[in-house]
Amino acid sequence: MTVADSGGGTPISTTEPRINERIRAARCRLIGAEGEQLGIFNVSDALRVADDQALDLVEIAPTADPPVCRIMDYSKFRYEQAMKAKKARKHQTTVQIKEIKFRPKIDKHDYETKKRHVIRFLESGAKVKVTIMFRGREMVHAERGLVILERLAEDVKDMSTVESQPKLEGRNMLMLLAPVKKEPVKAEKADAESVEEADVVVDDATDEVVAAEVEVETTDAE
Repeated sequence: MTVADSGGGTPISTTEPRINERIRAARCRLIGAEGEQLGIFNVSDALRVADDQALDLVEIAPTADPPVCRIMDYSKFRYEQAMKAKKARKHQTTVQIKEIKFRPKIDKHDYETKKRHVIRFLESGAKVKVTIMFRGREMVHAERGLVILERLAEDVKDMSTVESQPKLEGRNMLMLLAPVKKEPVKAEKADAESVEEADVVVDDATDEVVAAEVEVETTDAE
């Protein structure tokens, strides 16, 4: 069904339509099963036309004057719409953004531990927001945070790209890494893993893993 089908440019209702005897209007603008304009009918007469074809009368534009009804196989229509929705879902993936927090004076051991987290997230198909947290007078030497971010980007360059270059936001310096696109089969597996795994933030002060999910839904073009 399209807007043109309504005959007057009236948008089709997006809610569950009234069908057959549930239609309350006395008259309707009738559209045939092939999309042809049949004119203005009493709803009782339109119902007889639909019944003669063993089809349903469906009110597709209830706010038009008069309402627009179409003759169709409503069960078949519902099935086709469900199949379209199912097909669309197959082209949807969930992109997760996971965050790792660093301090500008991080030691080598902590850096390597957090880098492993970054690698694990990237391998699962998630994007990684890397945050350098400055406290007090550490802001005077913000270049130290930039050095850490550039070092990390270099260390994981084989599996990621820098989607958002390092930038200061308040007392934090941020960088966003995106995983390198994998082969189709492997990518599907990574997508499934990323959906199942909760988003994670690693707190620098305690080195504890805390759930903090951020999801962005995208739809691939067919």
